Amino acid sequence: MVRVFFSERQIKSDFRGYNYLCDLYNQSLQYHNRTIVFDFSQIDFMEANLCALIGALFEKLESNGNTIGIENISHKLSNILRRNTFLTSYGYSELIDGYDTSLKYQRLNPKEDHIFYDYIRQLFSKPGFPSLSDRLGSEIAKNIFELYENARTHGRCDYIHVCGQFFPRDPKKPLHFTIVDRGITIKENVSSFLEREISASEAIQWAMVSGNTTKREVGGLGLGVIFEFIKLNKGKIHIVSSDGYYEFSNGQVITKRLTAPFGGTLINLSFNLNDKHYYWLKEESLDNIF
Repeated sequence: MVRVFFSERQIKSDFRGYNYLCDLYNQSLQYHNRTIVFDFSQIDFMEANLCALIGALFEKLESNGNTIGIENISHKLSNILRRNTFLTSYGYSELIDGYDTSLKYQRLNPKEDHIFYDYIRQLFSKPGFPSLSDRLGSEIAKNIFELYENARTHGRCDYIHVCGQFFPRDPKKPLHFTIVDRGITIKENVSSFLEREISASEAIQWAMVSGNTTKREVGGLGLGVIFEFIKLNKGKIHIVSSDGYYEFSNGQVITKRLTAPFGGTLINLSFNLNDKHYYWLKEESLDNIF
């Protein structure tokens, strides 16, 4: 048996949190056909949407013939991870989410379109989600589905991991939605398309500005409308792929290099649910003239 400790006291959806979990991911790749017990005793706080990344780690370990166990998780954290069902595969019972703050962890087969569509509807139905016109809501939903489509077509992965969490006590009341796959990285896709080697961070930036749909250009992330919405909403976008880290926040782009690469892609969309504005598409203003 191998015991793996989470050594960070707090694990959040930021560069430090992603870097730590990606490092843990890489350290764990050495194990094959073992029983691996993850010890949560040192964690005081973890943002529950990160279950999507931890789920990708567990998927890889299980594909290597390992059996996963979880021990010494605090009562408070276990309750949160039982509400989003992450722990139910590891011997814990599910808890009803009476607070309506979680989006359940799911490991999706890339062909389960209908389940992901339902997931998007749950995202929009969270209390306090910014008011959108029907047309804008439809366009944002298409953008989010594009992330799923990108994972299964370009990533060519076995599973897609999704999870979300709402933090009503935070001043900005962020709602995090995280989608992770262990497929081909953005760097690999974009470098292949450009026929030259570029860094992971450069590849992510290229994908962010190159078209709005992966159907038209290899590597594009399809974040056009949702990118503009999050800019106005004062939310955040995080992308991790290979050793590249990309963050859009407060109108600025930050890129960094992870100390350990992630063999796949993570995208985290953070919506500001303290936003009381109403949003619509520009062309809808013209529609109203008639």
